[in-house]
Amino acid sequence: MTERPTTAYKILTAAEMAALEADGSFAGSPDDRRDGYIHLSTAAQLDGTLARHFAGQTDLHLAAVDLAALADTVRWEPARDSEFPHIHGPLPLDAVIAYSPLERDEDGKVRLPVTG
Repeated sequence: MTERPTTAYKILTAAEMAALEADGSFAGSPDDRRDGYIHLSTAAQLDGTLARHFAGQTDLHLAAVDLAALADTVRWEPARDSEFPHIHGPLPLDAVIAYSPLERDEDGKVRLPVTG
């Protein structure tokens, strides 16, 4: 069995990122609340998630989430062609180990937030 990553990523709008910073917790986007959990992606899944759910959107942010800090609220569940990490509960700011505006390098690859 392949070892699962310990960090996953939440794509947020600028308003959602500001709310997470101000409130110290994020209850989810409208899609998250509709589905009953907060959608995350691994680094390898980010491009597909961006293309499918955020195409054409600008001013996005990327939050690196420490999955171990969330313990049993994280479940790996099937979606599309693999398993995705989902948070069943709010995302607390203290589980976010880094965040930054979503940027791409000269090859178009997503730049991940720098974690300590």
